Amino acid sequence: MITKCYAGIDCGGTKIAGALFDPEGNILFRDTVLLGGSGGDAAFARMRELTGSLFGQAAARRLVPVSLGVCIPGIAYHDSGRVWAPNIPDWENYPLLDRLKEAHGKDLPVAIDSDRACCILGETWLGAAKGCRNAVFVAVGTGIGAGLLIDGNILRGHGDIAGATGWMALEPPYDTKYDMCGNFEYYASGNGIVRAAEECLAEEKDRHSTLKSGKYTSYDVFLAYDQNDPAAICALDKVITLWGMAAANYVSLFNPEKIIFGGGVFGPAVRFIPRIRAEAEKWAQPISMKQVTFSASGLDTDAGLFGAGRLAMLNERKDKE
Repeated sequence: MITKCYAGIDCGGTKIAGALFDPEGNILFRDTVLLGGSGGDAAFARMRELTGSLFGQAAARRLVPVSLGVCIPGIAYHDSGRVWAPNIPDWENYPLLDRLKEAHGKDLPVAIDSDRACCILGETWLGAAKGCRNAVFVAVGTGIGAGLLIDGNILRGHGDIAGATGWMALEPPYDTKYDMCGNFEYYASGNGIVRAAEECLAEEKDRHSTLKSGKYTSYDVFLAYDQNDPAAICALDKVITLWGMAAANYVSLFNPEKIIFGGGVFGPAVRFIPRIRAEAEKWAQPISMKQVTFSASGLDTDAGLFGAGRLAMLNERKDKE
């Protein structure tokens, strides 16, 4: 009798996490490898090292991985199996599906999807959106993306780019500084919080702020906010407003049951969810707004990994049809 399991891989810009899941979603084994700045085939070699570890552990436990799901920080092109991952060098049109099939054989079902799609898959499987048919996962980290579950299906769009909401236009006029990442992401991502703080400092140079000296991160801005630092308060007030405006747009466009905030920034930003909702209430379609719940991720930073496991499970079923 085959005791089956599913392999999930969550690929980030600096590391790749992997896990074996049982059919109920319990993690049987997990491992991580660092990318160390590598790209192209060298980055794939690190992924191959991780899958080797997962499959070796499966064999040692007398388990058979029946499918593999892979979460990519960027765009997964479903027709070709190629990926665009901007934080991994030379993965602009990388043939990831072909490489995985070459490494593990053509009989292993492999599914690849974007991190935002995987995050909402994970949350609907075992996280904060469990049981939902309409939900939005807002991933806020280095960038911003949204996983969209609409009528029980993941919304991917014509070119598999749906959910790239870092490009959402929230305040005029347009500025060329938004060219590389979009207006919303420019201010409201992890890096954006730092940019917002820098602009607050520049607007009032006589502000007394602990952020004036040296290099700082979004984490430092949160710490400064807790110490009533005026520049940090100015920056986060702006960012909370933008998160609320974006959430209002999700509510009005998609009428979701839940909006879930996750990614590296929601950690320290979880405390602001009531304020984000209050801002959204000013802008959103009022009936839809009364029907939606705002919450933090139920899977924390593992949403993409669980989503990759769920992707593998769903792809095994599809492969048998």
